[in-house]
Amino acid sequence: MPNCTIIPVMEYDNVPEVIDWLCNCFGFTERWRIGDHRAQLSFEGGTIVVTANKSEEVSRQSLLVRVKNVEAHYHRSRILGVPILQTPTDFPYGERQYTAEDLNGYKWTFSQSIKDVMPEEFGGVTNQLD
Repeated sequence: MPNCTIIPVMEYDNVPEVIDWLCNCFGFTERWRIGDHRAQLSFEGGTIVVTANKSEEVSRQSLLVRVKNVEAHYHRSRILGVPILQTPTDFPYGERQYTAEDLNGYKWTFSQSIKDVMPEEFGGVTNQLD
């Protein structure tokens, strides 16, 4: 297992196709694959599992992925024909983000920290954890 605390599992209709697409378009690398129904992909210390869709229900999944250079990542995705839902935008919470859509219609937001901002500065509240 990778050294990740949380590993999202995402269902797709065509696992081999989406593995190639995610690796080519978003820069993931394949860690392992089981037949044509399950794989684990990594990206800069994070990991996701892609698995075959087992139901007829449409899932509305989305992911937030931190990147070092959101502009470079955005330009690569755009050049490769990835559907872009939101171009890179600066947000008051200190992130520059863009959102794209994958082969299953899932939303992927790629985010780069551009400023360290306290939650109170954008209407949030800091919770103190013991």
